[in-house]
Amino acid sequence: MAFEGLTEKLSAAFKKLRGKGRLSEADVKEAMKEIRMALLEADVNFKVVKQFVATVTERAIGSDVLESLTPAQMIVKIVNEELTALMGGENTKLTISPKPPTVVMLVGLNGAGKTTNGAKLAGFMKKQGKRPLLVACDTFRPAAITQLEVVGQQVDVPVFQMGQIDPVDIARAGIEHARQHGNDIVFIDTAGRLHVDEELMEQLKVMKAAIDPTEILLIVDAMIGQDAVNAAKTFDEALDITSVMLTKLDGDARGGAALSIKAVTGKPIKFVGVGEKLDQVELFYPDRMASRILGMGDVLSLIEKAQQTFDAKKAAELEQKLRKNKFTLADFYDQLVQIKGMGSLSDIAGMLPGMNAKTLEGASVDENALARTEAIILSMTPAERENPSLLNNSRKKRIAAGSGTQVVDINRLLKQFDMMQQMTKQFSGKQMKRMGKLGKMGKLGKLPGLPF
Repeated sequence: MAFEGLTEKLSAAFKKLRGKGRLSEADVKEAMKEIRMALLEADVNFKVVKQFVATVTERAIGSDVLESLTPAQMIVKIVNEELTALMGGENTKLTISPKPPTVVMLVGLNGAGKTTNGAKLAGFMKKQGKRPLLVACDTFRPAAITQLEVVGQQVDVPVFQMGQIDPVDIARAGIEHARQHGNDIVFIDTAGRLHVDEELMEQLKVMKAAIDPTEILLIVDAMIGQDAVNAAKTFDEALDITSVMLTKLDGDARGGAALSIKAVTGKPIKFVGVGEKLDQVELFYPDRMASRILGMGDVLSLIEKAQQTFDAKKAAELEQKLRKNKFTLADFYDQLVQIKGMGSLSDIAGMLPGMNAKTLEGASVDENALARTEAIILSMTPAERENPSLLNNSRKKRIAAGSGTQVVDINRLLKQFDMMQQMTKQFSGKQMKRMGKLGKMGKLGKLPGLPF
């Protein structure tokens, strides 16, 4: 995940401050040097770093900080606030036109993932209750239209295309098609280049003038670091972009683009791509990202991810079963499937305060083990799933033969299940009520971002 190196270096700088107790102005300035180097190594724009460090230093050497009982924590709080402000302060949603359809013109260089991320955004907006349409206006890149049709089908969003004719004509016709067919948001997939050139910009300017888009969303690859900021600046100067989507933020990127783009262009980052799958797109929250950069986790995003993945009806049924201690093997399997849907363990760990996601790099639910578990449970009779104590040796042999596994695999699964049952017995009615309250935390407007 992006920012891992930055998180480690900032944590080390803050640890030194905490070790000193009372701080002097010299202590603060020494820590700011380390923070400055950490930001530069993360590929944050030099001018942005200079201004950021100056602002934090000015706030940190104030008497209310140095004379407080916990000055190191106060400095962490200041850095957190300034990082949030640097990235835009608060989440900015996609502008929706009062007169449908909303037209979003996707621009960017080849390789940033305009076509794929256009489909991701369309799928995302469909889940928000919109009726999106993808319009294939990239007539420059071979197979771009076919690619858009493929990813559009995968997210169940219609694609409008007219072949290799003038892209401006396609865009106009696509918007008219949306009006006639009730599509309230249109994503225009435009052509890109391997580098910014006058011909590309002129084409995009002509299209902008012709369709008057509600949003011009620039898609940039976080992996290219400072070049992403330079591209954003160039596109903004030519087209006056309205917003940015950062892709590949799950990769081994230094992440400096996320910290620089808003400061350099003044345009907000509205979305981030956090994986290759077509559902791996998220709204960008500056405060949550700042919290993750400082190793404080991102509990709100974790709750939202869980709410999206876990079936509310099944969760309510499971709660009742746990209250009555009637947790079955079928329930056990359901929970494994839903946890798998939340993504890799390293992604989840990165959202938990104090957890080092790097230690779980690449970790995920074992697909083979999950397949074995499914095969074993599905090879049981309903009575055996409800009451595993029925499983004697002959039954286990039958299940092993039916699931293509061995008796030892069945015994291992039963041991895991027994351990989980022992855990459920420890929950009293009061404890279950407390868990229910915790499950509703996602309805809160805001959770404290700092662990002190």
